[in-house]
Amino acid sequence: MPQIIDGKAISAQIKEELKEKVSRMKQDGRTVCLAVIQAGNDPASSVYVANKKKACAYIGIESVSYELPEEVTQEELLALIAELNARKDVDGILVQLPVPEHIDEDAVIRAIDPKKDVDGFHPASVGALCIGQPGFVSCTPAGIIELLRRSGIEIEGKECVVIGRSNIVGKPMAILLLRENGTVTVTHSRTRNLKEVTKRADILIAAVGKPKMITREYVKEGAVVIDVGIHRNENNKLCGDVDFEDVAPVSSAITPVPGGVGPMTIAMLMHNCVESAALNL
Repeated sequence: MPQIIDGKAISAQIKEELKEKVSRMKQDGRTVCLAVIQAGNDPASSVYVANKKKACAYIGIESVSYELPEEVTQEELLALIAELNARKDVDGILVQLPVPEHIDEDAVIRAIDPKKDVDGFHPASVGALCIGQPGFVSCTPAGIIELLRRSGIEIEGKECVVIGRSNIVGKPMAILLLRENGTVTVTHSRTRNLKEVTKRADILIAAVGKPKMITREYVKEGAVVIDVGIHRNENNKLCGDVDFEDVAPVSSAITPVPGGVGPMTIAMLMHNCVESAALNL
């Protein structure tokens, strides 16, 4: 049986550590505050926002939330971000994506002060990551590194393959694995002989966005498999990019969906928010 990498347990551990840190900061008269903006009423976004607020409350982070109507203008949204950038009592700003179609997502991301960019999406944050400078790291890839580290899985010297090249997961994931001295290949929809490439991986990270696409034909015997995908199958049950039942028997360690990578994303968002407050003392 493979090691099941328990994202719920590891994220709970991180939240406990953060709770303690926030408590110590409060004793020194320093609060931590996250501003969450949701434009429109996308049901999945509403669930994510509620989970983020719940995590804040548990750790002791204050949260201020702004639920803006679908028809909010780009100017109004950018004005709110500018106001939050200027507020000394706000440490992190998060705009829940996607935003309504008439709003330029890139302009919104760029409007956030990089010192408050707890999502790690600002070009300045991404640039800092690329050249090894301090800055906020995109929460999902950062969470995956913590999952591996806290599960006792060595990255150094390993052959790592990332399936997917998005700005939010694939690209920053590759850079973080390089930072940990992994040997990294990034694959995508145009990769030839994809199965041959993924079968070389000691650590395989699937962020392809297709339900159960990754079967055992893609996986080397004894590989560590990290599933970033989250979908609903024909029975409305959650599943990932990896066919768990098929792949688990050939892997040495694997993340389930749900309960693997998902909880880590929120834990790392909380981590970034606490870091932001600590840096802005």
